[in-house]
Amino acid sequence: MLLSLEGITQSFGSVRALDAASLQLRPGTVHALLGENGAGKSTLMRVAFGMLTPDEGVLRWQGQPLTLRSPADALARGIGMVHQHFSLVPAMTVAENVALGGHGRFHPREAAERVRALAERTGLALDPEARVGSLSVGAQQRCEIVKALARDARLLILDEPTAVLAPAEARELLGWVRRFADDGHAVVLITHKLQDALSTADDITVLRRGRTVYTGAASASSTATLTEAMLGDQSTSQPLMPGEPAAGAPSRAPSAGHSNAGVVLRLENATWRDTREVEQVRQASLVVHAGEIVGLAAVEGSGQHALLRLLAGRLVAQRGVVERPERVGFVPEDRHRDALLLDAPLFENLALRGAGTRTGRMRWATWRARTTARMQAFDVRAANGDVMARTLSGGNQQKFVLGRELDEQPDALIVENPSRGLDIRATAAVQDALREARDAGAAVLVYSSDLDEVLTLADRVYVMHAGQVVAVPSDRDAVGRAMLGVAEPHSAAHDDAGSRT
Repeated sequence: MLLSLEGITQSFGSVRALDAASLQLRPGTVHALLGENGAGKSTLMRVAFGMLTPDEGVLRWQGQPLTLRSPADALARGIGMVHQHFSLVPAMTVAENVALGGHGRFHPREAAERVRALAERTGLALDPEARVGSLSVGAQQRCEIVKALARDARLLILDEPTAVLAPAEARELLGWVRRFADDGHAVVLITHKLQDALSTADDITVLRRGRTVYTGAASASSTATLTEAMLGDQSTSQPLMPGEPAAGAPSRAPSAGHSNAGVVLRLENATWRDTREVEQVRQASLVVHAGEIVGLAAVEGSGQHALLRLLAGRLVAQRGVVERPERVGFVPEDRHRDALLLDAPLFENLALRGAGTRTGRMRWATWRARTTARMQAFDVRAANGDVMARTLSGGNQQKFVLGRELDEQPDALIVENPSRGLDIRATAAVQDALREARDAGAAVLVYSSDLDEVLTLADRVYVMHAGQVVAVPSDRDAVGRAMLGVAEPHSAAHDDAGSRT
């Protein structure tokens, strides 16, 4: 074996991300690593790259015990990793980025020649003098790979390499991966895409809830066996919160007064392309009625973030129909980047809602009073509304953002990963607030990378896969299969008021 990870256990506080997980990588092969969101795939590979020191377990390199104290140790062994979120410096050239982390004096001409030589040898076309910030995502990924190869990597770990690529770019990259392995090297391919794994890999390992539950040859695997391994027995699923219904069941039916309410949010054959002309949303259709929580489930890279922003008014569809009311609350997953001014007081952050539509003089005394009322209503624990948003805990920041977006009772609420990074108490408070908004008549659309959270909250469920939307029963197995693109979904266009639970 080239690299062995045996009995790897890794905990972060009370959360056990890896539970005696194992992986055996042979030289000259592509090894696909599969699993649901949060299964531990990236964590296991961060151990293999020296970014994490496991609590328990052994690493072996060519049969000998291996200790990695940092990524520098991994690179010295010939292990390179290309992360899902690139680590390039946009203002620098390709050659400068490839040279970063090296030793000795930087010689621009020599660095550029080295990139040209690597690009020619590998077929990964790059202009060494181009600014990285001007490159397409596919070219940036090639730059990351060339950067690893410049350090003589024999093993490449690729984390979701095709998630943000156009189909032609994805085919080109997977073809290169296959050739790289055939030349005697090795690749770990972390992916959600079963067809990529089956068509490119030699071996496949599946993680579920931090444990290795399947290892086998790709030739002896199938979509059905891999799906079963990833999803497991749905009867063993646990509720997200103590006292909540079991995963796979709706939290409870919508209030009787809203059971036949009209459509508040609607997409009809909506399409949105990013700046690279990649269709992130492809002829998507869905509806959300007043007085219901609709869950959206998807693996990363399926287009769900763009879809939510279309409905929230943050993006504009190139084709199709998007209907939304005037009053829409939006809680993005990254509260620090997209929801809060961290170095502004809470009362100014509250005033951000609707800031582009107000005119006239700001009466800050009124805003301070409103902030105090919101803090009391949502149990935001801080001294007062004058404190800086940065000083609040993550849970209190999330409760504050949700309280702000529910101020003045919006007609619709769109929430992205509502409990990410929150403890049990804060998670329960946020979920209760979503249910209360539904019961007050709001149309609530929730996306979560935690499938159990979607199933716990939702009255109805849609799944997004490869930019398209389908309606599925609120059943963990059915939803999980649709997320992987292996179900026989019925059209979301048929999911009208008569199909509601």
